[in-house]
Amino acid sequence: MTPSNLGLEVEEERGPDHTIARLGTARTAFVGRTLRGPVSRPISITSFTEFQHTFGGLWQPSPLGYAVEQFFDHGGREALIVRVVNGARSATLTLNAGASALRLRAVRPGTREFLRASVDYDNIAAQDSSDFNLTVQRVRVQGTAQVEDQEIFHKLSLLPTAAGYLPRAIFDSELIQLAGEIPAQRPDQTLDAASGLASGYVNSNCDGDDGAPLTDYDLIGRETDSTGLFALGRADYFNFLCIPPLSRDQDVGPSALLVATRYCKERRALLIVDPPSSWHTADDALRGMRDWNFCSENALMYFPRVLAHDKLRGHFESFAPCGAVAGMLARCDEASPVWVPAKNDEAILRPGCRPTCLVTEDRRMRLATLGVNTIQAVRSAARIGVTARTLAGGTAASADWQYLAPRRLALFIVNSIERGTRWVAMAQPQIEVAETAAFQVRAFFEALYEHQAFGTRRMQDAFFVVCDQRSEFQLVIGFAAKTQPGFHSYRIEHSASGSKTVPVSLNRLNAAHYSPAELEWVENLARSLSG
Repeated sequence: MTPSNLGLEVEEERGPDHTIARLGTARTAFVGRTLRGPVSRPISITSFTEFQHTFGGLWQPSPLGYAVEQFFDHGGREALIVRVVNGARSATLTLNAGASALRLRAVRPGTREFLRASVDYDNIAAQDSSDFNLTVQRVRVQGTAQVEDQEIFHKLSLLPTAAGYLPRAIFDSELIQLAGEIPAQRPDQTLDAASGLASGYVNSNCDGDDGAPLTDYDLIGRETDSTGLFALGRADYFNFLCIPPLSRDQDVGPSALLVATRYCKERRALLIVDPPSSWHTADDALRGMRDWNFCSENALMYFPRVLAHDKLRGHFESFAPCGAVAGMLARCDEASPVWVPAKNDEAILRPGCRPTCLVTEDRRMRLATLGVNTIQAVRSAARIGVTARTLAGGTAASADWQYLAPRRLALFIVNSIERGTRWVAMAQPQIEVAETAAFQVRAFFEALYEHQAFGTRRMQDAFFVVCDQRSEFQLVIGFAAKTQPGFHSYRIEHSASGSKTVPVSLNRLNAAHYSPAELEWVENLARSLSG
């Protein structure tokens, strides 16, 4: 893996000489409000310590930090964090420049973005009166020397014709940007306050603002400028999406849930929906589900909320469970892959956390029939096993998609194959490309078959692979359904303009969506399979 400039780990591009890599199954994206950090950029972290360093840790006005903490406490390994703000303002830096001043602004908004700057003229000729050196540092606490990040700009200039012209030189800065007009003269050298000799620092002003609480519209953002949850378009992939409540007492609204689910469907991921805060008991949840109009095979819910110790308030509080649920699913994946039937499908909280209410066996079974899974405090041999569900309800395109395990397996297979065959879009158009890609995909399926991902079926009944390359590369794959006869089939297309994956039905094709050549090809495929 190679690190990108977004703080992400991007999977290595695969090629014709590589096998198809198995992507992770529990990379979890969190979207919401944080105390500090980059805005509208998915940042990869692998521990809560990293979250504290980049995003400031726990913050009472925002449930997101608590969700991330519970994710890692319950077994999570990798998270993507997207910071969203509502009217937050960046702090400014004022550097005296004779009778005027050079005003800079922090790139990251909020009251906890503590910057300081230093100006010196070291190694600058006396006649270069428009040039100066600038050092900018991010410190953990204002007034201390605990430096977290630093940028040094040598020989900046106020002259537009100079190589180090100030606006151009700091354009890509991760710390500062211009906040006003360029002064007539260069900024004054900053001197140590005590000695008046050595270079000193000027601290940022106290004019940063954390903004207002988030709304659904802030969470949704806009696809055109990659804000809100659409910032995840810069992430290579994710498996779960968690959108913690807007605040401690305000749930995420239906508009954000609807857009998030559609986005997860597009990205072949699953949205973990938190139960409404008004569901205090199992009977509340059963009554609430009667009027629940939100159904999706790309969403899941666990009830009830989680009671955990709030380190900031010093006592136990009720929290939305999305982070803990994602962590528990990640922990299960560490023990066994997604295609291995779990010995016990129960979601068990770590010691120190417990459900906010007890759910009796009959209530647990009734909730399961409605697509709501139940969180447990301890394992019990006496409990009846209940297969984890999605929120598909009666809207699922396949009976399999009502259940979490087969849905996750399907997304894992399609994501891995789509990602592992992207190399064909850059390959020279020749018949060997299709043959090589088909060989790679079959090898991927055969390896899963050897690990019993398709149960006891014969190999010829477990999957199929067909490749075709005309104006663009097309791949049709299918793998055996779990609860019904037949295959789950997908068409994957790769071209220079991008990749596209859509589910297909070999028996019920809509001719309006396909060209005659595509129809002929898929119909021939259907005949060959039926024969």
